[in-house]
Parts: sequence; C-alpha cells; structure tokens
Amino acid sequence: MSHSYLHPRDEILQAMERIYRYRMTTTSGGNLSIREENGDVWITPARVDKGSLRREDIVCIRAGGAVEGTRTPSSELPIHQQIRARRPSLGGIVHAHPTALVAFSLVHQAPNTRLFHQAHHVCGAVGFVPYELPGSAALGARVAATFAEGFDCVILENHGVVTAGDTLQQAFHRFETLEFTAKTIIKARLLGGEIRYLSDRELALEHDRAGHLEEFAPGVSSSHEREVRRSLCEFVRRAYRQRLFISTQGSYSARIDASSFAITPYQGDRGTLAPQDLVVVRDGRSEAGKAPSRAARIHEAIYRRHPDVGAVVNAYPVNATAFSVTGAPLDTRTIPESYVVVRHVGRAPFGLQFGDGAALAALLSPTQPALILENDGVLVTGASVLEAFDRLEVLESTAEALINCRAVGTLQPLSADITRELDQAFFGQ
Repeated sequence: MSHSYLHPRDEILQAMERIYRYRMTTTSGGNLSIREENGDVWITPARVDKGSLRREDIVCIRAGGAVEGTRTPSSELPIHQQIRARRPSLGGIVHAHPTALVAFSLVHQAPNTRLFHQAHHVCGAVGFVPYELPGSAALGARVAATFAEGFDCVILENHGVVTAGDTLQQAFHRFETLEFTAKTIIKARLLGGEIRYLSDRELALEHDRAGHLEEFAPGVSSSHEREVRRSLCEFVRRAYRQRLFISTQGSYSARIDASSFAITPYQGDRGTLAPQDLVVVRDGRSEAGKAPSRAARIHEAIYRRHPDVGAVVNAYPVNATAFSVTGAPLDTRTIPESYVVVRHVGRAPFGLQFGDGAALAALLSPTQPALILENDGVLVTGASVLEAFDRLEVLESTAEALINCRAVGTLQPLSADITRELDQAFFGQ
C-alpha cells in the first residue's frame, strides 16, 4: 500500500499499531517520527499508552521550533533531532525495545545481518552505541555520530534499537527485519552447533539471479483468476499476522491454470497486500507494469515439474528458519500431525534458489513437499493455497517444539512402527 497520501499522523499510527500488536514494544516504550520536506517533524508523545494511541496524540514540531498538539513530545526527541542534524535525508525514525534486539543490547553485541541476503540488503551492517542516559542530549549525540558513519540501524547498549530510512516505512522495514534476524540467531544458538553466515560472494549471488521476465499485456481477468487473487491475498496477510512472513520477506503463489500463476510482488509489503498488487506470470512472462517476486522463476519451475502442486510458499518463520542457518536436521517424527501434514523435509544448499529453479524443483516430491533453504528460510508446496499454508504452519510449530524440547530433555521421535502405521492409515503405503 502506498503511503504517499497518508497524513503523517496516520502513518505513525499504522506503524505503531504493528509494532505494538506484534509485541515489539511495550505500552510505555518506543517512539516514531516523520520529517516532512518542509522541515516539520511529527512524533509520538511522551507517557501515552502505545496500545491505544490516537491520531490527535501525535505531536508536530514545526520547522521553526513551535510545538503543536495536546501532548508533550517523546522524551527521546533529542535522538531524532540529532540524527537528522547529521543526516537530513532520513525522513523516518523508529526507536523501540523489541525483546530479541534488547537481548543483544544486554550482551553488548549487534546482530550479524549476513545471516540472510535480504536482511543484509535491507539493514546493512549494524552499529553499536555505548550507554548514555535515555532522553539525554549525550545519547542523541552518540547515536547521531554512529548514523553519520553510514549505519541505518543502531543497537543502544542496555537499551534497545534505533532504525532510520528515507521514509517511516523503510525505517519500519529495517526495524522488523533486524528483530527477525536477531530472533533467528537466538533460536539457532539454542539448536547448538555453528551458525552459518554468508560470504561476500554468496551475498552477491542474489543480485545475479535469473533476470527480468518478459512482459505480456493482460486482458480482462476471469472470475477464477479473481478468486485466486482474493484467496492468495487473504493467506499472505494471514501469514504476516501469524509471523510466518515479515513485511520484507516471503513469497506466495497460486496456480491459475496449466500455464499461469499469481505471485506476490517484488518488495511489496506483505502486511497490506491487495488482490490488484499480485502479479500474474503466464508462459514465462509477467503481467505488464508490475514486478513479480524474484522467486517467480523457481515457482514456475515447480509448477512445470509438478502438475499436482497448486501453491508454493517461500517463507521465513523464525523457528524453521533457525534450522536453515545451522546444520540441525528438522525431523517431523514428533507428533502424528507433523509427520502426516509435513511428511519429510529436504534441504537445499545456498545458491540453488538463485538459478532457473529446475534443480530445486527436482528435490520436491509428494513425500518431500517442503525444503529447508540454507540461509534462506523454507520452501513449502501444497495442492492448494490452504494446504500450503497449513503445511507451513505445522512446519513452524514442529520446529518450535523441537527447539523447546531441548530445554526439557532428549527428543524421543515417533518409532518406525508408528510411522509405518501412519503411512498405512493416511497414505495407503
């Protein structure tokens, strides 16, 4: 959804609502601001419940310094002011205390965004600022100096995080992506073993992936295509609400017919996707005037090789993604639902997803409908949009249970006798 016509008050409200809903800040914590081209700054107020923020609570600080509104500006205003004094182009700033990034701040570390190519692309390297009193000019000066070095994301020692961007939407995307990266690192460390980070060469692979698709001029959409678009959007937004996607990561497609499918757009916000935002790919060409997900070639190869597949998802649920950055196997022999719904999970080496998709499609089968993509989340298929979503949810629940059970004892998987019984009862094998 475009923010071009949103009033700054409403844009701040929408961003804060997401941050609070997904427990990335508390009632009293966090502040957001927007700087308009005329120099006016809109910022969240001090000492107001973030869970019930109203548009009239947002404070405006005019370019000349006059403060307008019924509330007092956030006590962290000096951070926002001093960052913009050093980097005036930063129109949006987010400061909050999401739990995973706070955990990094407590041990005086910054997450390594080389965990994923997308995280590195969105966030870049992350800066770190030593402790200063919250709300003080000294803290603002330290943070601003770090942003002046070129960082767009900064961890505050024993405090939280500040992210910034040309727009508030970009600052929020960096904030959400960095918190996801931090959560994944924490989950991966709980799995044990070495966490794998990407080299410069591997980071460059994403930029060199199979290129732009030729375009076709679409005609009038059939009722069937419109229904596919509606259903797919519904599940994309649900995946976002369930934290199986984040705003910057995740691709979902659904087959329309033997030669075409609809897919999420490149760089579209997954939380606000509408049917008209989806892109149809037909016979290797994409709908004119739109940019499909860069995973479109992979999805096309899967549909071509597997006629029974009706939907494909590339996703980044944090627990399953933790398995993608370690060598730990994701064994579905946990509870009957996991084994029956997900079946067996394969693993694809990093880089395979950037080719033409044929090698990745060859790894899939009716008994192996899901893959762990090394340092790139998971890929899940299904006969329908619903089945793919259900399989993704169950996969993530299975991964979380496997991680959590390590704090309780040693995994005792379903026995061979039980899995044979399940195969016979559900698959006639």
